[in-house]
Amino acid sequence: MEEPLFFWQHLPERMSPVFLEFGSFQVRYYSLMYLVAFACTYWLAGYRIRDEKYPYAMETIQDIMIWMILGLILGGRLGYVLFYNGGYYLQHPWEIFLPFDFSQGVRFVGISGMSFHGGALGALAAAIIFCRRRGLDFWRLADFFSPAIPLGYTFGRIGNFINGELYGRPTDIPWGMYFPLDSEGLLRHPSQLYEAFGEGILLFVALWFLRKRSPFDGFLLAAYLIGYGLIRFFIEFFRQPDIQIGYLWGFLTMGQLLCLIMVGGGVGIMLYRSAKR
Repeated sequence: MEEPLFFWQHLPERMSPVFLEFGSFQVRYYSLMYLVAFACTYWLAGYRIRDEKYPYAMETIQDIMIWMILGLILGGRLGYVLFYNGGYYLQHPWEIFLPFDFSQGVRFVGISGMSFHGGALGALAAAIIFCRRRGLDFWRLADFFSPAIPLGYTFGRIGNFINGELYGRPTDIPWGMYFPLDSEGLLRHPSQLYEAFGEGILLFVALWFLRKRSPFDGFLLAAYLIGYGLIRFFIEFFRQPDIQIGYLWGFLTMGQLLCLIMVGGGVGIMLYRSAKR
């Protein structure tokens, strides 16, 4: 590994992913970032109710967020299994939800691997079921939440950065960094920070600006799907492909393929809902 030219190039290696530790029990920054992201979305939802006079009770928001969080976790896990590592889990199906390896006795291995796109599908499915059970308009509720959700990604991606995971492709740019999980020890793009800014701050600002300018219910959900898909598709050019998949057809990552599907879904919703006006 080369000597760093700038002090921040070894910053990920100097950061501990553990916030607090009590014996064998650890509280990691990544988990805390998830909690901060959920709290941020909840606070922004409360702000919209107070400032924009949405006809929702905070108890309803609390209930649907629990549904969506459960859908996010379940969908994120199943999405990772299906999209990114299906072959492995066909041979080790118990590891989908049980963190044990039974090949040599019983050994705790932990659950790792979540898919954003699977999590998004899970959260959407949970919201649809919730709205049908409560007699709520799904499109209106989706537009209510869509501008608030992206800011949470900022904290999630910062959690990825502190963990030193999901790092970028090799580079020689001055702001490149070395990541402790990189077995090659190469200078790489801090793609987690790119995503924190693009998928988080930039998308949040755009949707927050549009939140009172929606021409029809479902517009903000469609804009969210299109915006996230396009931003993530571009940033994937700087992110290291998943090692177990590599490139699809020699040039496309799995994340980019899923983002194209996401953009297509957003365009479809935009056309469908605009025709329903």
